[in-house]
Amino acid sequence: MKPALLGAAALGAAAVAAGVILSDQAPYPYAQHRLLDIPLPLLTRRRLDAVLRPRAGEHVLEIGPGTGLQSLHVAPQLGPDGQLVIVDIQQQMLSHVMARAAERSIGNIVSRQADATALPFAEGAFDAAYLVTVLGEIPGRLAALKELRRVLRPGGRLVIGEFADRHHVPLTTLMPLANSAGLHMVRRTGLPLAYYALLHPCSPN
Repeated sequence: MKPALLGAAALGAAAVAAGVILSDQAPYPYAQHRLLDIPLPLLTRRRLDAVLRPRAGEHVLEIGPGTGLQSLHVAPQLGPDGQLVIVDIQQQMLSHVMARAAERSIGNIVSRQADATALPFAEGAFDAAYLVTVLGEIPGRLAALKELRRVLRPGGRLVIGEFADRHHVPLTTLMPLANSAGLHMVRRTGLPLAYYALLHPCSPN
């Protein structure tokens, strides 16, 4: 590609990123849902797979699925005996994902409208959970992490993805919150401004 074209492409990408950051609200409004289909640098689905490691037959929870960028990728990996449960406070987002899943004949996604700080699930209901650029949009971050800890089975996996927007949760903020919720970090991929963090429930004393 010619330098001029490369420069134009870079400017275009920067403009899109700026639009995402400057228009960011909590929760992200459905009216701007098309921006959620744009993959974020470093927070790729391949990297999510490497950290989350979804397996056939597992029950997995996703908080804040947006338009399904991750949902439609993770759910098929769980197979017919597995299930992905998506939770969002906005029913429009859930309906959007379910419509896209139906178009692709993905039948193992279940949606529940709920607040992340009061999840309507039993203790230890999930093998794994994840949320991508969502934690910073939740007013009660510690309460949400405690709820995620509660619904994970012993040895379960929680993946948190964060990107440099106005609701970015730095690792220096995440770590004490996670510890207070009974979670500890196992590994991190990416950079401080765009990372996936893998957390496990701490063993009871």
